[in-house]
Amino acid sequence: MNSLAAIGSMVGKQFKKQGFCVVEDALDGRDIDRLCGEAIDVCLGRRGFIARNAAECRTVDDVNNHVIAVHFPHKISDLFREYVAHPSITRMLTEIIGPNVKCMQSMIFMKSKGTPGQAWHQDEVFIPTTDRSLVGAWIALDQATIDNGCLWVIPGSHRPGVLWDLRPHQDPRFDDAPESFGFPFDEDAAVPVEVERGSIIFFHGHLLHRSLPNLAPSGYRRSYVNHYMSAESPLRWSGGIPENLREDYRDIVMVAGTDPRADIGMEDLSVPYYRTREQAA
Repeated sequence: MNSLAAIGSMVGKQFKKQGFCVVEDALDGRDIDRLCGEAIDVCLGRRGFIARNAAECRTVDDVNNHVIAVHFPHKISDLFREYVAHPSITRMLTEIIGPNVKCMQSMIFMKSKGTPGQAWHQDEVFIPTTDRSLVGAWIALDQATIDNGCLWVIPGSHRPGVLWDLRPHQDPRFDDAPESFGFPFDEDAAVPVEVERGSIIFFHGHLLHRSLPNLAPSGYRRSYVNHYMSAESPLRWSGGIPENLREDYRDIVMVAGTDPRADIGMEDLSVPYYRTREQAA
């Protein structure tokens, strides 16, 4: 079971049953150091224009102390675009999704000390595919632990294929994103997914997951998260900007195989931006 094909098969079986799987040591320390440094450069505008709805970050300390998330960094950073299609990711995606895979979104989560988590949710609610093929790849840029706010998942919660309703919440542990509710799963069945730096968590778009605040005395719980789906299917999505709603969202990156819908062409729609702790309060 040491060959790449055998590992991929094993991961694929676990993913189908549990809705998630972990590939340890997928990236080495040099990879992670490059990504962490690049995140700073992106936030400081050194890779091109980045939108913001709060005060501009002018120093490294500004970024580290205030930024909680960066959206679509691959649109202005060659390095983040490169890692969207890193072989350690695409090898597993083709096992899970199929031979033709596209990416429509990338995000960096900074999560410094005291940053809130996000309540229970399913990613497919926000990026709705027609074939249930959405998969997230969560790259750990730091060791992720219970103390610093690792992911929690409810294993098997993807299997019903239901997208549960959302509602606002008043729980101070979480940011202002809405929470899923009404699902028939016991929250006591949730498990923490603690991983080492350089590991990748793959999870199904219907899987219920959350994270808790970073309560560690120091340090970060940074991650680089990309979303993928089968290139065979259209994506009715707006990229978070209502006026950009498309019957088939074509601001994508092909990461494996060929594009069966290439005749439609590509578009440049998404704009990279960051969010701060002040906005999430």
